[in-house]
Amino acid sequence: MNKKIIRAAVGAMFFMTGLCFASWASRIATIQQKLALTDAALGGVLFALPVGLMLSLPFSGWAVTKFGSKTLLTIALIMYGVFLIGLGSVTQPYQLILCLVLFGFAGNATNISVNTQAVATEKVYKKPIMASFHGLWSLAGFAGAAIGTLMIGQNILPAAHFMFIATLTLITVIICRQYLHNDNSTGDTGPAFVIPDRSLVGLGIIAFCSMICEGAMFDWSVIYFKKIVLAEKAWVAAGYTAFMSTMATGRFIADWFAHKFGLKRTLQLSGTLTTIGLLIAVLFPVLPAAIGGFMLVGFGVSSVVPMIYSAAAKSKTMQPGAAIAAVSTISFAGFLIGPPVIGFLAGAFTLRVSFIFIALMGASVVVLVSRAKLD
Repeated sequence: MNKKIIRAAVGAMFFMTGLCFASWASRIATIQQKLALTDAALGGVLFALPVGLMLSLPFSGWAVTKFGSKTLLTIALIMYGVFLIGLGSVTQPYQLILCLVLFGFAGNATNISVNTQAVATEKVYKKPIMASFHGLWSLAGFAGAAIGTLMIGQNILPAAHFMFIATLTLITVIICRQYLHNDNSTGDTGPAFVIPDRSLVGLGIIAFCSMICEGAMFDWSVIYFKKIVLAEKAWVAAGYTAFMSTMATGRFIADWFAHKFGLKRTLQLSGTLTTIGLLIAVLFPVLPAAIGGFMLVGFGVSSVVPMIYSAAAKSKTMQPGAAIAAVSTISFAGFLIGPPVIGFLAGAFTLRVSFIFIALMGASVVVLVSRAKLD
């Protein structure tokens, strides 16, 4: 099979994964208002996502070994869309919690299986292309933000919005499934998830800190612009859109930048940009400055995860797929844990104070990378 077709199919699955999550993120403020949730209450509800992740871990590890990443990705991505519809249809907080658990469950299964497909594709190309797949995920986030802004502007309810996205997801899976790597019968009886060694744990923690920033930006950027920046309705998603646009751009140039300047310098710059961008948004909560700050954050987080995944795939103690799965699980936990932590901090202090915590996570990336043995 033509490797370009395989890459396009895997890329499409990354895109739809990002579109599903971005669609949910774009309507969090709407759902929060609909259910009359305070920031602290929303933070508690959002903990349902990492609960779904943790519940998914043993299942996803078993399923990707038993049935292969192709089969797991097909089923998990379809269910991701189905549970998205559920999120848009809830009328009570307990329903939202249940749907978020299921959404997190399907999301982690999708994340592990789609990255396994990406590793296999990278082997076919025999050169780093992981960042470009994550770039498509980010590009989908930008598209999801734009669609969400349009839906909000037209007063379209989340249920109808999410049903449209779920339908697109189903169509994409049907078209692309036949072109995915067929690893259903690899004969590999090794474990799908192995406890990583010290070096991989270190990589995972770096990605974990960056993903806390990324996850918080997904879930809280619109709310920050609404409550702190006091943006008008047409501009409440501007920060999220700015963040997603620069994150997507950064990921499409990440491979080139790391090759020219080295992995360590790339990651140090990433953490620095994240920290500076968040501090600008906190210290100067006006529309132009906040948009500029969020753009820097997008550039900052853009290269961390794909570069860490690429480094993990070169592990000398674990197979690339197992190393990616282990580091991916650690990092994705940060992506899901970040938003509820921000909610609790916002409830205990203010939303501006909680964004200082995100800035500290960006600074932690710089510190951890400086101490790690990279390149």
